Amino acid sequence: MAGTSVISEQNSSDSINGASHKNRFALISLTSLFFMWGFITCLNDILIPHLKAIFDLNYTQSMLVQFCFFGAYFLVSLPAGHLVKKVGYQKGIVAGLVVAAFGCLLFYPAASMHSYAMFLSALFVLASGITILQVSANPYVTLLGPAKSASSRLTMTQAFNALGTTVAPYLGALFILNEAASAMEVAPSADSVKVPYLILTAALLLLAAIFAWLKLPHISSAETTKDEVLSGSAWQYRHLVLGALGIFVYVGAEVSIGSFLIIFFGEANIAGLEESQAAKYLTYYWGGAMVGRFIGAAVMQKLAAGKVLGFNAFAAVILITIAMLSSGSVAMWAILLVGLCNSIMFPTIFSLALNGLGKHTGQGAGVLCLAIVGGAIIPLIQGAIADIVGVQLSFILPVLCYVYIVYYGLKGAKPTTLSSKEQA
Repeated sequence: MAGTSVISEQNSSDSINGASHKNRFALISLTSLFFMWGFITCLNDILIPHLKAIFDLNYTQSMLVQFCFFGAYFLVSLPAGHLVKKVGYQKGIVAGLVVAAFGCLLFYPAASMHSYAMFLSALFVLASGITILQVSANPYVTLLGPAKSASSRLTMTQAFNALGTTVAPYLGALFILNEAASAMEVAPSADSVKVPYLILTAALLLLAAIFAWLKLPHISSAETTKDEVLSGSAWQYRHLVLGALGIFVYVGAEVSIGSFLIIFFGEANIAGLEESQAAKYLTYYWGGAMVGRFIGAAVMQKLAAGKVLGFNAFAAVILITIAMLSSGSVAMWAILLVGLCNSIMFPTIFSLALNGLGKHTGQGAGVLCLAIVGGAIIPLIQGAIADIVGVQLSFILPVLCYVYIVYYGLKGAKPTTLSSKEQA
């Protein structure tokens, strides 16, 4: 990624982590995107118990919400990577916003038709737009400054993603679950989602117009010209392949825990909370991730990103184990504190995996976004486990995920190509 840095090493401790004035403006603009897709993604945690009650679903069926949402990453990431390579990062961002807006709009007919299948289809379209945003924005942020501060820079922008996930549970509980509870007194209805998702449609279209108008820095070091032949492949980098697995298990664990929190807090031996009350506690889970990202962005200016990642993952293993083996407020707050551990994981794994890929960065970003499909598969598996052994014991699956992340942070993230390892 040589040539993308336009500042001196003296400014690498800047709050926007090593960006020039022009790049700083681009990073500030991008924070709105990170906020928006964090907000939308976290609303799934509200939709799951809401749709479970309306359509009388079991745990496995209710997790189809996450399966369809994150399944889009698997199907759309590679085409999105090709799209971004062809049109550039900025136009890719605009395309992603328009597609996501259309997905939000589909929630209106889904609610009117009272169709779970239509809801799942709308979620897939919405997630397809967010996938294009991820493939465009994440690598763009890593390239807007020196490689040394890429993890810190992406962590800072991801903090605004966490701000979106912190605000979403409270507003979702207020405008979806509370409204739904009132409607359920008359008849089960999904109408409470109509207005919130229409507002999201308008907001996404407004952002698309703004990003179409903005003049963002053009990054050419990660692109190839028409006449240039790109040799090799991103798949030849061992740390990218291991990082893709890290993204798979991390997103799966984070989404799975978030998906079950409201149900977990409703258990008699935990807190026995109503859905609308339990949903507000999600703010602490996602809020911990937000606070941790701001702290992590500063910490990783001083400490190696891989070591910080390994430490956080180990702490998550301990906390989830406590939540599984205890009850009441101890179990409740132990699982909520996992959000603080999650804080730096996604941006750190993402930037470590892309480290040193050069012109393969775009393809590498597509591979990593492909791995976000873990958010579709792991919650579904945990749902099946919960149907058999109960919600509390089903958290053993996220524990195994975090164990792998400990390994990746401490050993697997070291930049190595498969060929160079074989030659060693």
